[in-house]
Amino acid sequence: MDTTFDVETRWPDLFDGLTAEQRSTVIDTLASAWHEGHVPERERVEILVAFTRGDIDAAESARRTASFRARRRAGADRHAS
Repeated sequence: MDTTFDVETRWPDLFDGLTAEQRSTVIDTLASAWHEGHVPERERVEILVAFTRGDIDAAESARRTASFRARRRAGADRHAS
């Protein structure tokens, strides 16, 4: 697991335009997952920010997340072969 939780430092552009409450929601969600061993990846953070901002609904968030996970698995499978 990464030892530093630094999503705002790594991708400050993703947090532009969020309200303080939205920013807190995103950070809290990601921090909780990080403490469980999930390392944030830019695309996944983009999806969460878009959902939190209201740019996409829950169904679209789920679709994008599933697509992201499928691409990650496919990439991992290619590297394992």
